[in-house]
Amino acid sequence: MLTLVTGTTGEVGRRFVPRLLQQAPPGDGVRVLVRDASRAEPFAALGAEVAVGDLRDAGSLGKALADVDAVVNIAAAFRGVPDDEAWAVNRDAALDLGRAAVASGVRRFVQVSTNLAYGAGRGRPLTEDDESVPGGPLWGAYPASKVEAERGLLALEGGMDVRIGRLAFVYGEGDPHLAAVMQWAGDWAAGRRLQMVHHVDVAQGLRRLLYAPGVAGRIYNIADDAPVTTVDLHQINGVGIPPVLYERTDPDPWHGVVSTDRIRHELGFRPIHPTLWSARDAGAL
Repeated sequence: MLTLVTGTTGEVGRRFVPRLLQQAPPGDGVRVLVRDASRAEPFAALGAEVAVGDLRDAGSLGKALADVDAVVNIAAAFRGVPDDEAWAVNRDAALDLGRAAVASGVRRFVQVSTNLAYGAGRGRPLTEDDESVPGGPLWGAYPASKVEAERGLLALEGGMDVRIGRLAFVYGEGDPHLAAVMQWAGDWAAGRRLQMVHHVDVAQGLRRLLYAPGVAGRIYNIADDAPVTTVDLHQINGVGIPPVLYERTDPDPWHGVVSTDRIRHELGFRPIHPTLWSARDAGAL
């Protein structure tokens, strides 16, 4: 099986591709789509094929998808980008890639999404059968565009097997997200929770989605076992805890907190780093 991976120079992609290459069964290959060939040199050194092009260029997609059996679409425009950029990358480019994949005869498509797609909490861990309910903290173009991409990809005609992986807050291995979260956490209540997932478990989860048979059309939450609190985030980042945090109330205590029962029971997923604290103790931050 030849797998095309997009978004390979981002925080998730550049950690996922080496693991995918290292764990690929004999005869399987990996192709990466990059805009700058020089940034793919570390992947090429590990044995990846390199396709140079832009996710938003139809001509690039045709060449990148030639002879490809599966796609893992990690490419995303995250927080901090203009809304039109988020819609263009997260929805429009993902759907263009999906349609091009169908036209090229790709059999399997893994779309990387976010647990923010659920929107407002439900008073319990969110499951993959829950509908998206706009609202709650950080609702905006990023999660909304990811929701629309999911829906559009799952509705594609042509028989391609699409499966969705919804990631919790990703961290580890020097990823700056763990420190960057403090720009928001200072305004949260002390007990507000954030569900996380380490990069090694993101890679594990996505690889399971890629290779699992018989899960077409399924959505899977990929997360660790125990959300952390605002206080935890301050402590692990070595930041003093402002007393005002303890005076605040979390308006949506279940926002972003997900169940991983499905991926555990159906795909055998078990986090290597079950919590942020265990990852810290293992020296994996």
